[in-house]
Amino acid sequence: MRYITPLKAAEGLGASHTGTLHHWHMTVSAVALAILTPAFLMVVGNAIGLPREGVIAYFGRPYPAIVTALFIVVGMIHFIKGTRIMIDDYLDETERKVAIIFSVIFGWGVIAAAVFALAKMAFTG
Repeated sequence: MRYITPLKAAEGLGASHTGTLHHWHMTVSAVALAILTPAFLMVVGNAIGLPREGVIAYFGRPYPAIVTALFIVVGMIHFIKGTRIMIDDYLDETERKVAIIFSVIFGWGVIAAAVFALAKMAFTG
């Protein structure tokens, strides 16, 4: 008797043959965000009300910086993949290409800005 998992049975199906992989990436990032969101809210909540120097020193510590970086990176990658689904569903031809390029540039730009800001706080504080 041969046992095939549901994932193995679904692989390679669909027009692009990558839908299952995309679904799993979205599922994994959604679960990661479900765990990271409360941690991120606690980190940001602890920083509310601190003076500028206090915020820089707070995010210069490893735990707040790592949680914030993970939240931003995972969240924006989830955003990029999610907007790709919407764009593929609702736009055609040139509009689709422009929208995909814009969403990818925007997502990676946010990631770069956030990581740069965290690194600058880490080395300043």
